[in-house]
Amino acid sequence: MVDSLSILLFNGISYGVLLFLMSVGLSVTMGLMRFANMAHVVFAMLGGYVTVTLLEHTDLSFYIAVVLAAFVTGLGGAVAERIVFRHFYKASELRQVLMSISIIFMSIGVFTYFWGPSQQSVTVPDELIGMRHWMGISVNAYRLLLIAIGALLMTGLFVGLKRTRFGAMLRAAVDNRRMTISCGVDVDRLFFWAFTMGCALAGLGGALSVNLLGLDPTFGLRYLAYILFVVVVGGMGSIGGSLLAALLIGLVDVSFKYYWPEVGGFVIYIAVALCLILRPDGLLKKG
Repeated sequence: MVDSLSILLFNGISYGVLLFLMSVGLSVTMGLMRFANMAHVVFAMLGGYVTVTLLEHTDLSFYIAVVLAAFVTGLGGAVAERIVFRHFYKASELRQVLMSISIIFMSIGVFTYFWGPSQQSVTVPDELIGMRHWMGISVNAYRLLLIAIGALLMTGLFVGLKRTRFGAMLRAAVDNRRMTISCGVDVDRLFFWAFTMGCALAGLGGALSVNLLGLDPTFGLRYLAYILFVVVVGGMGSIGGSLLAALLIGLVDVSFKYYWPEVGGFVIYIAVALCLILRPDGLLKKG
């Protein structure tokens, strides 16, 4: 009983970490620029496909491939922001949504053309396969790695936001963009770097998710709703809120699918609806 509960707990938390990595960038960009970028999930897909390609065609280790996938995805996000997304910052919400959703469907065609419609897989190192005994409980080694990465990145994000000049400017812009501009801060440049780092984190999440969630050209459509759930339930612009929402969504989704598989697939939608009714502004404040 203890083992099954611990496995369920670690599965939910590790799933939540993946959702957090794939969504935290969108939370910041929506909070900062009020830009409804549904295509953020495409960068998670890109990270996954870059990882698959590197592991298939090079002798790189899994760890280096994941880091390179995050870097390449961040670079791709920077290029896309300059060429496409920045032209829609002042557009209506409807135009933003239609544009970004069209990018998702175009990406399905692109990924299908280059990688085919089938599921992709990756080979992880031997030390990440199987169970590990930790504090008297059995834990999947790969999921334990995910939780460790999530803890390190969350610590880094909080330190970066609270202790650096960039973090102070970003928090100020999220709280009051107009006042931040009047203080001489180049908010567009600030947003560019925030967008780029958010895409890199999404790519990292996508790269790490291939082994657990699988990867095919429809990955973006399958997890778009979950990423939006994290952003809205956590509170737009709130890093801590995104983490809390991702962990709660991961735990609720995994638990109900395990204990009540017949209806577990849609319980998460009921839970999110209740959260939005009780906390329409999100779980935590911005920052």
